[in-house]
Amino acid sequence: MDVESLIERLRPRRRVEGIAAALLPFEADGRVAFEAFQRNLRATHEAGLTNAVNMDTGYVNLLGEGEKLDVLRRTREALGPGAPFIAGACIERLEGDVVSLYRRQMDAIAEAGGTPILFQTARLHALGAREKVSVYREVCKGYPEVLGFELSPLFGPGGEIFDEETVRGLLEIPELKGLKHSSLDRLTELRRLALRDRARPEFRVYTGNDLGINMIEYGSDYLLGLAAFAPEKFAERDRLWEEGDADYYALSDALQHLGNVAFRAPLPAYKHSAAVFLHLRSQIPSPRTHPDSPGRPPWEAALLRDCAARLGS
Repeated sequence: MDVESLIERLRPRRRVEGIAAALLPFEADGRVAFEAFQRNLRATHEAGLTNAVNMDTGYVNLLGEGEKLDVLRRTREALGPGAPFIAGACIERLEGDVVSLYRRQMDAIAEAGGTPILFQTARLHALGAREKVSVYREVCKGYPEVLGFELSPLFGPGGEIFDEETVRGLLEIPELKGLKHSSLDRLTELRRLALRDRARPEFRVYTGNDLGINMIEYGSDYLLGLAAFAPEKFAERDRLWEEGDADYYALSDALQHLGNVAFRAPLPAYKHSAAVFLHLRSQIPSPRTHPDSPGRPPWEAALLRDCAARLGS
């Protein structure tokens, strides 16, 4: 894609739909800090972003089925009736029929008032495009709204970047209203946007590129773990873009600096960076993470303190 094509793709003054993937925080003694979790959900909602729970940022791949249900219950309790939220349907460690496993989790999400987003499973990787789309069609059938997910294998072994034939097929599923795209590759995401514009313009592409958060300038919305670090700053950035305010660029650059620090290798350790950052901001009681999640070095707080100062927080 050449520079002229990129310039033509720019979407100034566009209203952006922002979704923050919530961190599941922990107390110093290792218990889940549900009070802080609920407080942060409310703050994100009040800032104008939608919450996404049971995502990678919430350790969904490490939680048991009962723990995921508890997160759903506490999310609805925190947000009150009617407030929208997204929740991950993740079946990677479960045995049984793929369609039934997905729909069981989707039913629980829908019962709690949320919209399901389908985490990929390695069990579908070997299927051809038509077979894969057929499974997704059966999974989505009858639900009012479902979101899809493309996750780079860098985030986890269940992740897969679809080929174009598969994406075309997914765009034809009426219940599927959007797709979170986490390849971390701008050109791949730009191709998704171009295909969306041709085939189904109302379909939402949510960037999951925490290393390229300005993809909103080219027509992506977003579902980002990075947005959980400072949802009020993301909401401010989105407003500045919609208003055509040049202050957008300085704030976007400061948020991207935070993303570059937090989402460095090893990538899954960004959740520890999130915990350290939110603890520095006195929003969670400790910088602890899930015991099976990789960590950052002891000097992480010094890096993130500088990021917070740049954001003015």
